[in-house]
Amino acid sequence: MDKIYIEGLRLESLIGVYDWERTAPRPLLVDLCMHCDLSRAAQTDNVTDTIDYALVAESLERVAAKSSFELLEALASAMLDALFAEFDVQEATLKLSKPGILANAQNVAVQLTRSRP
Repeated sequence: MDKIYIEGLRLESLIGVYDWERTAPRPLLVDLCMHCDLSRAAQTDNVTDTIDYALVAESLERVAAKSSFELLEALASAMLDALFAEFDVQEATLKLSKPGILANAQNVAVQLTRSRP
């Protein structure tokens, strides 16, 4: 199966368990790997025959912007739900990072892998 990657997508979302986390949107990073059939796009060289990664990024940004989740796990799952609803993706792995949230750690992240329902 072919793959499309989006790495280091910067988003903001109101997310967190603690009150101090919920005062303003927090920066997040998304790494995404989408499994899909790219053979037609490879033949036609036409964006309509592939998954437009700009539209994928916009979709993820919309989900993050309207989120009120407390957990990264819940937001990552909602992002994957939107991905499967809007695009012809067979499987996806999404890593959602919340950099700088722990004083002594560079990053905290969750990674979910889902297949088309």
